Amino acid sequence: MSTPLREPTFLILTALARGPMHGYGIIGEVAELSGGRLAMRPGTLYGALDRLTDEGLVAADREEVVDGRLRRYYRLTDAGGETLATETERLRRNVEAATARLRDRAAGDRAAGHRPAPGRNPLAAGGIA
Repeated sequence: MSTPLREPTFLILTALARGPMHGYGIIGEVAELSGGRLAMRPGTLYGALDRLTDEGLVAADREEVVDGRLRRYYRLTDAGGETLATETERLRRNVEAATARLRDRAAGDRAAGHRPAPGRNPLAAGGIA
């Protein structure tokens, strides 16, 4: 799989980086990782897991029966870990570039005597270190 990854794919791989999880566990972890912004439906998740399995990024780990229902666990493969690491590094570089540009912008605004509107400047609000 090539980068950039779509956010749901990135979060699924991130969820599995801790260890094998079953589908509903992944749904909960993705919601937590995204701060509740991304609420995956089971059909969407299992379609993504099938695709990621076909691409060799995740694999079925084991199955168990719970309350008469089959629960399948998935794990991150080595290729999935490498893909996640590559994408994480790409995103880190993008964040560093954006942070530097925002600092430059804020410094330029201060030098020009401009005052940003309250709540509009992420540097003033402590959003960028």
